[in-house]
Amino acid sequence: MESLLGIDPQWLGLTSLWFGLGYLCGSVPFGILIARIFGLGNLREIGSGNIGATNVLRTGSKTAAAATLLLDALKGTMPVILAVHFGGIDMAIAAGLGAFIGHVLPVWLKFKGGKGVATYVGVLLGFSWHYLAVFAVVWLSLAISLRYSSLAALVASLAVPVYAFYAGSMKLAFAILAMTIIVYLTHRKNITRLVSGQETRIGSTPKSS
Repeated sequence: MESLLGIDPQWLGLTSLWFGLGYLCGSVPFGILIARIFGLGNLREIGSGNIGATNVLRTGSKTAAAATLLLDALKGTMPVILAVHFGGIDMAIAAGLGAFIGHVLPVWLKFKGGKGVATYVGVLLGFSWHYLAVFAVVWLSLAISLRYSSLAALVASLAVPVYAFYAGSMKLAFAILAMTIIVYLTHRKNITRLVSGQETRIGSTPKSS
């Protein structure tokens, strides 16, 4: 039986469930946990205070940063894979969005999380390696040529929904576009520095963000 809005209550309940499960998975602050495990101190008091791999790298531990990057990506990939297997594409989209938003707005950290790029990439991988490949090619091309990691991530994250629309995956394309918009919002300071010419280049001394 459908509701007055024409939405199947069972479908709505399942998508809400998968979104919630994805959110809980995505909200695990691996950066903070790994920093503590490695004895690197409170990540919130280091560098920019961000919970992502870039800020973990500022502690001087490449191993901890790599572990954070991998786990932040996997917490986007795993909910999508599980949802695809048990619920189908709609549930996977809900789980992927939930995981991404969980990383950016984690309930455990008073909704002050990371910028979302690693989890964004993980979600893409959960759906198809093609989406990850588009992101990787654009990111690497710009990162190598211009040496701005943030600019490379912003352009790459915009290229993926364009590709998704071209591929005809409309629901997924809109979901990826929504994540892209959030990535741009979380990179507001980076965009401001890029415009003013003050953004840090890859290989240079990092600035707080």
